[in-house]
Amino acid sequence: MDVVKNLLINIDSDVIDQESLDKLYALNNEHVLKIVNEFVSRCKPSKVTVITDSQEDIDYVRYHCIEIGEESKLEIEGHTIHYDGFVTMSNHDQARDKGNTRILIPKGGYKPPALNTIDRDEGLKEVLEFMDGCMEGHECLIRFFCLGPKNSRFSILALQLTDSFYVGHSEDLLYRSGYEEFKKLKGSNEFFYFIHSSGELIGDPPVTKNLDKRRIYVDLEGGRVLSVCNQYAGNSLGLKKLALRLAINKANKEDWLAEHYFILGVHPKGKKRVSYAVGAYPSACGKTSTAMLPGQTIVGDDIAYLRPWDDGYAHVVNIERGIFGIIKDVNPEDDPVIWDTITTPRETIFSNVLTKNGKPYWIGDGREIPESGFNFSGQWNKGKTDENQKEIPHAHPNARYTVRIEELSNADPDLHNPDGVPVHMIFYGGRDSDTMPPVLESLDWEHGVFLGASIESETTSATLGAEGVRKHQPMANLDFVVVPLGKYLENHRKFGKRLEHCPKVFAMNYFLKNQDGKYLNGMLDKLCWVIWAEGRSHGDYEAIKTPVGYIPKYEDLKELFKEYLGKDYTKEDYMEQFEIRVTKLLKKLERIEMMYRKEECVPDFFWTIVNEEREKLLNLKEKYQKEEIPPDEFL
Repeated sequence: MDVVKNLLINIDSDVIDQESLDKLYALNNEHVLKIVNEFVSRCKPSKVTVITDSQEDIDYVRYHCIEIGEESKLEIEGHTIHYDGFVTMSNHDQARDKGNTRILIPKGGYKPPALNTIDRDEGLKEVLEFMDGCMEGHECLIRFFCLGPKNSRFSILALQLTDSFYVGHSEDLLYRSGYEEFKKLKGSNEFFYFIHSSGELIGDPPVTKNLDKRRIYVDLEGGRVLSVCNQYAGNSLGLKKLALRLAINKANKEDWLAEHYFILGVHPKGKKRVSYAVGAYPSACGKTSTAMLPGQTIVGDDIAYLRPWDDGYAHVVNIERGIFGIIKDVNPEDDPVIWDTITTPRETIFSNVLTKNGKPYWIGDGREIPESGFNFSGQWNKGKTDENQKEIPHAHPNARYTVRIEELSNADPDLHNPDGVPVHMIFYGGRDSDTMPPVLESLDWEHGVFLGASIESETTSATLGAEGVRKHQPMANLDFVVVPLGKYLENHRKFGKRLEHCPKVFAMNYFLKNQDGKYLNGMLDKLCWVIWAEGRSHGDYEAIKTPVGYIPKYEDLKELFKEYLGKDYTKEDYMEQFEIRVTKLLKKLERIEMMYRKEECVPDFFWTIVNEEREKLLNLKEKYQKEEIPPDEFL
């Protein structure tokens, strides 16, 4: 113990009191103490406070956050508002900073083409210089969390140092406390760690001043993330998407999966069972609406760890216990569960929305917008513009809400099960106006990996640049995959091959349009696609085999639409939605091939599927002399 204590000898007693020191010593972990010593010395906070799992410590974070102005109380009990930095509509701290989020790669190491990388030595030199004195005048919180349920072989522990009480409060809603779990490490260094500072603050409420020094650097070799000069949770809460990159790196060395998945409990009517689906969808492709389908239960909405389990299934856990959700367009008609949760008394953090007389307002909430109020730009009124004469909306398009999943009425009872839940289905969704049918089951596991690898998403008006441009998004995870894509796909293939009960894989597409540009699916039709997929995972329905996968039979969908949505599903709708668009599919294969030819060591099974699918589609085109083949032709 004396050796451990000596590691902290150069931290002044005026900065860290004996109570906090004792909390650190109780962990009996020299790795934790070395990290604390290094970054307290570098960042130079005026005070250091160690937070344990006790309610008293957690309440200290929550209430002091309000005292120092990082959050303010709203009218409803438990609700608070937080604002991130704003200069103009194009220069702010209210979204993920992709340009300054970089992966530190040692010289000669693999640099993923889709990711922003920097030489490790160069990156560390830069970010550590920015962190020198970055916490001066601030209180530094030392936090301990568990990514995944406690007492679980899924879980990874996380150490966090931050000078933002908003970050600390958010983490208490989003993650499970882990101080007592750290004691069980018995001195091991098997944990991720995250160092964050909001840097110099300005204004009231206090926000980051020097956005030009904003850096978010992911150090795979060190198992850590270093983040400075930001407050927005996507940049500052290292345990979320930043930790996903660390976990993907770890998983691909240890033969498990870390994925950008929601976890959904599907409850078919008249069946005494629950089947669990995971799903990956790029932004604006229906991920949240699928995770929140009426009558079903939610385990998680964002990040999942999967491992082979003793019962022959893959089991999955949500690494989080909360939701950091986009609030834009949340309204009582389309999102009744979320609406009820965030408009009634409970611990909830709103960010970057308009407030007026203690009430929050956001884009698309269905209410009349006040003429004036307070938002991320300060005092606001309709027509207010930034210095570039661009109009400032009453709420930011990326405004958020943060709540615990337990607060949702549809929370699944197995949310915290240390064994996770068995995976019966995997959904991969994209935004595709003219090619893929609404639901398609893979021919086998390897073909399912191919379906995930070939996700495309069309750009929308919410994205800078032209609309309708297809972007590749393998497993909806491309922004976070820090290993070669070939290795990533091969690990998926091997993962499924080890399972006795392999999940069925489905491609989902809720955005198919006719030639007039009208959507062929209703908003809730996805419930029927999901229930059909659940039935397929239990052998309840037969299906029609096509060269690109299995599609539903009309009679089954007709019954599902009547039972679940109370509406007639016509044969005409079915024929238009589920025709096999041969020419469009061939063009998609060309795009997929062009992308993966740029990658190294893409596994053979992938190219076998590409070639076999192309040959079958060309044979179809020659046989029928048509560009679209009706589903009945495959019966």
